[in-house]
Amino acid sequence: MIVHDTGIKGLYVIEPKVFGDERGFFFESFNAKAFAEKTGYTGSFVQDNHSRSSKGVLRGLHYQIKQAQGKLVRCTQGEIYDVAVDIRRSSPTFGQWLGVRLSAENKWQLWVPEGFAHGFCVISDTAEVQYKTTDYWAPEHERSIQWDDPALDITWPLDGEPLLSAKDKAGVPLAEAEVFE
Repeated sequence: MIVHDTGIKGLYVIEPKVFGDERGFFFESFNAKAFAEKTGYTGSFVQDNHSRSSKGVLRGLHYQIKQAQGKLVRCTQGEIYDVAVDIRRSSPTFGQWLGVRLSAENKWQLWVPEGFAHGFCVISDTAEVQYKTTDYWAPEHERSIQWDDPALDITWPLDGEPLLSAKDKAGVPLAEAEVFE
């Protein structure tokens, strides 16, 4: 795998080595030893999640203030614009974000460590997203930052207003959010 440094400490884009021929393709989507060597993360993953969404759906920006989750995200059908926002107040990149296109075609993954808010919007007609987490879902600790917070100025590739859940409509600006120290 090739691990691309994003300029934000701990946040990486992972490009797998794909072997393809007329029959199709094969790639290793996760290898704990290689992942630890390239990213420095030596913990374990405890939960796998899978979502399917339609074009224009935006999910996020989510995080858990306790039982924080690192997420290894990939798109297995369609294409998404995946975003991670550094919400570690002591970080020199606090409030900075990275957006990357993940698709079934490019097979890239985004490693979003603890201390980041995460979200994505669907660019294709539909998309399926699968991600591993480093801790279990804890709804009592889940928080949501406003997807269109002007202070973040995230450039989402949307045609019109996104389709949001009630939880995401209630997201707060970063300036009012509980964040990591």
